[in-house]
Amino acid sequence: MNKLSGYLALAGLSLVMAGSVGAQAQDAEKISNPVAVFSGLDKITGRIISFDVYIGETVQFGALQVTPRVCHTRPATESPLTTAFVQVDEITLNNEVRRIFSGWMFADSPGLNAVEHPVYDVWLTGCKLASTVPPPADYSGPPIQKGAEKGQDPLAGPDDGVDAGPGVPRKKPFQE
Repeated sequence: MNKLSGYLALAGLSLVMAGSVGAQAQDAEKISNPVAVFSGLDKITGRIISFDVYIGETVQFGALQVTPRVCHTRPATESPLTTAFVQVDEITLNNEVRRIFSGWMFADSPGLNAVEHPVYDVWLTGCKLASTVPPPADYSGPPIQKGAEKGQDPLAGPDDGVDAGPGVPRKKPFQE
């Protein structure tokens, strides 16, 4: 009987320990970012563009108005997870505004909760601490990292003079 209760106690302790480790992984610190980065596809022209939107700001992409409410990332020591709560409205031909999406987007799974419209697609590609786009005058979201006024993203790596485009780390050119 003592052996059985010992095994049960060990099993119970294992469950408690596993539960606390799982809770710590779920409660990983979220970093609130002031800028959400989206990609948009115009299905008529076949063009894909990337655009930065400050939290709480509304940006128009074609007939869609995109408004991110929060954009979270995890610290570099955690597994990557970039999420944003986004609201997307469509401006109809009668100039009426109709909400077509309100929910979470995941940068790691763009097909999971992207906005699929007959003419436009919009999906989250990331979050940033700074943008080359100046913040709106009434911006009141998460603090913008120093260097934002110069348009530098502190997470983009060193500035070596090669512009790889928005949100893409710069790499040194090949030299012999």
